Amino acid sequence: MLSKFLALALAASMVSAQTYTDCDPTKRSDCPARKAVGSKPVNIDFRQGKNKFFKEAEGTKLTYDKDLGAVFSIANENQAPTVGSDAYIFFGQVDVVLRAAPGPGVVTSFVLQSDDLDEIDWEWLGGDNAQVQHNYFSKGCTETYDRGGFSPVADPIGAFHTYTIKWTSEQLDWIIDGQVVRTLKNTGIEGCAGYPQSPMQIKLGTWVAGRKDAPQGTIEWAGGLADFSNGPSDGYYQSLKIIDYMGGHKEATEYQYGDKSGTWQSIKVIGSSGVVSSSSSVTSKATTKTATSATTLQTVTSSTALGATNGTLTTDATTTPTSTTEEVTETETAIPTGAAGKVALSNMAAMGAAAVLGYLVL
Repeated sequence: MLSKFLALALAASMVSAQTYTDCDPTKRSDCPARKAVGSKPVNIDFRQGKNKFFKEAEGTKLTYDKDLGAVFSIANENQAPTVGSDAYIFFGQVDVVLRAAPGPGVVTSFVLQSDDLDEIDWEWLGGDNAQVQHNYFSKGCTETYDRGGFSPVADPIGAFHTYTIKWTSEQLDWIIDGQVVRTLKNTGIEGCAGYPQSPMQIKLGTWVAGRKDAPQGTIEWAGGLADFSNGPSDGYYQSLKIIDYMGGHKEATEYQYGDKSGTWQSIKVIGSSGVVSSSSSVTSKATTKTATSATTLQTVTSSTALGATNGTLTTDATTTPTSTTEEVTETETAIPTGAAGKVALSNMAAMGAAAVLGYLVL
């Protein structure tokens, strides 16, 4: 609810800023099963108006434009228009066509989030019209903030692009206009760098990180204080396509946690005639690791620009994504480079708090 969002904003700190869940199945045994998107793909065109697939958070009032789609408008720092789905996907693909909201301090978000606070996201800063941020979280862990990344994109505030999350039990891809810009492999590591793997709902929204009462690191991460003296900041979500992989099964009506582990193998897939199977019956190459592991990130080189015309890709030369390996251990923190390195390391924790603070509390 909006009131909960504001309470979180006022209480933001490196420790307390986390996304919200009504019932965490890794801590409680009475959490309800969640409705599945299921075998039928969902196609939503907000240019045609409101869609019942999404529920508006308290205080959210959207308008709809026949050319631009759903308008998420912010006129002051206390507003955070947000929608979330009642239905969940258990691995799958979500494509969102959007144009980010402008202005320093304003954040546009597209998030997948589970009841046990696994999370996959895209974020756009209104003062940065050259790139997009992407991140992931495991079980709500905010002890480290070394998992975020940046990818170049042409005019994300002035032009529509298609942003995709393609998520399986073995691999997670962030995709812009059909090109993979980052890949995360499921190596089986546990802890903060663990792989997101439990059923997720879809959340869309805009919010203000550049608040007058925000920590200085949060304000710097957001590009400065938000200023609405010249009018509201509008973000536009034009359309979505949602495909539920259903944990590798052929049908699903609900998803239920089988225990408190939060692993994908423990999830029970429920069909029209009862439990189809626990996902442990689906073969996976991932194995559990508790010490050092490797996370493979695949990023587009800085010479590549994602074009703003009809979601096409333009490059200065023939370019292929380069693969790098980032070693992740329990005691090491990766130092940000490139665009991320522009922010002082002393503000890293506050930046991470900001990144999860605004995540669309319903």
